[in-house]
Amino acid sequence: MNADARVAPSLIEAAETRIAAYDWPALTAELDGFGCAVMEKLLSPEECRQLAGLYPQEQHFRSHIHMARHGFGKGEYRYFRYPLPDLIGGLRGALYPRLAEVANRWNERMAIPMRYPATHAAFLDQCHAAGQVRPTPLLLQYVPGDFNCLHQDLYGDLAFPLQVAILLSEPGEDFTGGEFALTEQRPRMQSRVEVVPLRQGDAVAFAVHNRPVQGTKGNYRVNLRHGVSRLRSGMRHTVGIIFHDAR
Repeated sequence: MNADARVAPSLIEAAETRIAAYDWPALTAELDGFGCAVMEKLLSPEECRQLAGLYPQEQHFRSHIHMARHGFGKGEYRYFRYPLPDLIGGLRGALYPRLAEVANRWNERMAIPMRYPATHAAFLDQCHAAGQVRPTPLLLQYVPGDFNCLHQDLYGDLAFPLQVAILLSEPGEDFTGGEFALTEQRPRMQSRVEVVPLRQGDAVAFAVHNRPVQGTKGNYRVNLRHGVSRLRSGMRHTVGIIFHDAR
């Protein structure tokens, strides 16, 4: 594995202490039932300001994407380069084992043979062996009129089925509008929409692509996409933690 992708065990341990404070049975039930779950106040206001303040600092990023050029919406984001900022790298390593348990159970229910290893470092080894070596955590910035079309963050053949977004700005103070939305396309049924209210520092874990739903004849797959509604005023920053790397 690329040495720059490794995260110091002390950083993961510090993040794991923070992650362990949440009610994971309740969060898992939310993920199973609705495809998303909110971790309130994962980051402090000061941590949010520090991360948002990285946006203009070119040295932290490998690429800069303007959504309108690619038909993704309107707004912009930047992909971090390795090594990731300590806080993001630590959270990525600490969140992964909790979510891998959910991912493996989902794959079993959907009869998908893929099983995810216990540690994020081991999963990144698999990504890099498959030619997916570019880091995917990103920092997004929206100004009035910006939005993010419904999409899925896959980036290659090997994709971890859950990801996390952390809101760095305070709704009603830093911006208005800009709600996080998740849609779920169900076989032979109307699509379902979940709008997730977040405050500054809150994180939402959600399904990237598919999740299982229990039906009368067993489990079936639903297809999910996520996006952000139009920003009405102000500026909105979000960190996205994606666990697989990209080609």
